[in-house]
Amino acid sequence: MKSNMGTTDRIIRLIVAAVFAYLYFAGVVGGTLGIVLLVLAVVFVATSVIAFCPLYLPFKFSTKKN
Repeated sequence: MKSNMGTTDRIIRLIVAAVFAYLYFAGVVGGTLGIVLLVLAVVFVATSVIAFCPLYLPFKFSTKKN
């Protein structure tokens, strides 16, 4: 599994994940939307930590500088 995410992409995903988690745990969003945002937050954190986005793979897309 080759890294395909640059530093900026990873930081943006972590910030968005933090916002989604805050919205959920602060009670701003709830129900189905809250669960969806929380799941997205977990996915964003996971992809940021491993620096690999599976959705980039079929499109041969990378935000990582060579």
